[in-house]
Amino acid sequence: MNDYDKYFSKEHDLVRKSIREFVKKEIIPNVEEWEENGEFPREIYNKAGDLGFLGACYPEEYGGTPGDIFLKIVVCEELMRSTSGGLAAGLGSLDIALPPIVKNGTHEQKERFVRPVIAGEKIAALSITEPDGGSDVANIKTTARREGDFYIVNGSKTFVTSGTRADQLTCAVRTGGDGAHGISLMIIESDCPGYSVSKKLKKTGWWASDTAEIYFDNCKVPVSNLIGEENHGFYYIMDNFQSERLQLCTFANMTARLALEEATKYAKARTAFGKPLTGFQVTRHKLVDMATLEEVSREFTYRVAAKIKAGENQIKEISMAKNFACSVSDKVTYEAVQIFGGYGYMRETVVERLYRDNRILSIGGGTTEIMKEIISKLML
Repeated sequence: MNDYDKYFSKEHDLVRKSIREFVKKEIIPNVEEWEENGEFPREIYNKAGDLGFLGACYPEEYGGTPGDIFLKIVVCEELMRSTSGGLAAGLGSLDIALPPIVKNGTHEQKERFVRPVIAGEKIAALSITEPDGGSDVANIKTTARREGDFYIVNGSKTFVTSGTRADQLTCAVRTGGDGAHGISLMIIESDCPGYSVSKKLKKTGWWASDTAEIYFDNCKVPVSNLIGEENHGFYYIMDNFQSERLQLCTFANMTARLALEEATKYAKARTAFGKPLTGFQVTRHKLVDMATLEEVSREFTYRVAAKIKAGENQIKEISMAKNFACSVSDKVTYEAVQIFGGYGYMRETVVERLYRDNRILSIGGGTTEIMKEIISKLML
């Protein structure tokens, strides 16, 4: 048994092959256009839903495809083969929006808000971050005041992936007093009166994912849309962060791997002073360093995922894995652009997009600095 077989089965490999074909046929020929447009067609959600990719690891009773944590990694890795982090993030926004509903919601909520999303019929997004604060989740300001059978929601959220087109938000609101103990999660539908969306936010990278700021002006949300218990939302959010950080580890590792593959191909083909770039020791050694870092990071992520699968607490380790994967991706994408030289600075090259897309990874899902605080508290 090789190292790869420790984590992935023949069933995983069949899914991988299927998604890779989908990406090759449906996405790669159009990805440049979608990047420039700042979004991809909604029909891609429909097609991914029909093929079962969106439902990976969700309950079969709600239309999902049961599987372990490595099935989700396979889906994430192969969507990243599109070379567009934005597209992978957009199609993957359900994976940070739905888990709190699946884990803590009612049967009726799962029928209404989970089934149509994994079928590709609706788009789900997670909205935690606010204009006045990101990582300080315990101090969110958006309020939800109960009036009879409804909550009246006021405030705003920002940096919402899939936000301009989302049909529903898994949204953090303040239903109680100050601090973590006053936060709840609820599902806010986009057709709620008083719900409005900004124009697509212009970002450094992840162009193919639509990102928005969302405003709530006396939004009337049914109490039946509350997820789990009132004022328990902070704990649901913290639990959700672990799967989001694993997803970001996978994004970072694939970003590094794709950059390495592109740089290796270019170094073999490009000549300077009468020989290919791989004829120079400095280039060969640079590629070796890039490959070593990428492989170590990927193996560390897989190992942490295996422990999560086994039921072990990995809060410290997934935080370490995210920081390490992002630092590796920083290094590898930087060096890939350097190997390409001037062409690496041109938007016509894949490494340029990977370099831009990479920058968000050490910010999203908890910044590097927040990860270090979590790690230090669990160490000391």
